[in-house]
Amino acid sequence: MFLTGTPQTPTPEERRYHHISSAVVTVIPGHLGNVAEAIARMGGAEIRACENSRIVVVLEGASSGELGELLTAIGNLDGVIAANLVFEHVEELRGTGA
Repeated sequence: MFLTGTPQTPTPEERRYHHISSAVVTVIPGHLGNVAEAIARMGGAEIRACENSRIVVVLEGASSGELGELLTAIGNLDGVIAANLVFEHVEELRGTGA
C-alpha cells in the first residue's frame, strides 16, 4: 500500500489478527530528533526509547505486510542508517464477526 499508493482492503483472514512488532532504528549522529519526530507522526508507530543514535519503536497493524510497509517507510527517512525488526507477535481478535 505505501509503496504503490494503492489502498489495500484487508481480507477477512487479515482482519482477525492484530500484529505487534518492535524495531530498532539506527540514525546518523545529529539526526535523532528529526527522525524521532517523523516516526512519531506515522500512524501505527510509537517510540518507546531514544538513546545513542538509536530509537526503539513499537509497530502495530492488521498484517505483517502493513508492518513491513511501515518499517520500509521508516528505513527510507533521511538520516536513518538502518531499521531492523526485532520481534513480532500476533494476537487473534475475538468477536470481530469475521
